[in-house]
Amino acid sequence: MRRSIVGGVAAAALGMAGPAFAIEAQQVGERLRVEERPLVGIDVRLGLGDFTGDLGSNTKVGPLLGINASAYPWQYGGVEVGYEGQRFPIDDSRLRDNGDGEGVWRHNATLLAKAGPLIDEKWRPFVGAGVGLSYLNPSDGADRFYNNDWQTELPLAAGLDYRFGNLVAGARATYRFVGGEGLLRNPVTNADEKGSLFNGNVMIGGQF
Repeated sequence: MRRSIVGGVAAAALGMAGPAFAIEAQQVGERLRVEERPLVGIDVRLGLGDFTGDLGSNTKVGPLLGINASAYPWQYGGVEVGYEGQRFPIDDSRLRDNGDGEGVWRHNATLLAKAGPLIDEKWRPFVGAGVGLSYLNPSDGADRFYNNDWQTELPLAAGLDYRFGNLVAGARATYRFVGGEGLLRNPVTNADEKGSLFNGNVMIGGQF
């Protein structure tokens, strides 16, 4: 008999707690402004950029091409993941006899969190931060001095997107803190050359 009473009390407590948990979850969702139908998109990016610091003294501004997929599950924030390919021409006196054809290819994957309001259903200024990983591959004529290298990146971005219908266009600047540099050693100190990376690009894509 006692077990039946206890079981009945437990069942009643669970029955009362269920709606309470549902209400609490709804309130959390409202506070975070979770969208019922997240806005998703894909875009193509074109831009220019170069290394800073010692790395930048050995390379020139190089073009980039990127492809990104994005989602906005919250009213004021979203995430994007993408690939970026870039080629930096090399400016190194040791390779002058090779002509102007030497360069370093950069292949990058980045995950970025973005925050910013949607103004008038069209304009979205934003800032972002994330993590990335790049593979650097020098051209065949430069591999006497330049190494294949994996480097970590911590990107900080700021930009502005404009949406018209299902199309979106925008521009952004991204500064990337670079870690694990092993692309090039200083010929005097034999230490790894250090630097960061600054890129700017424009993009066009679609959001649905």
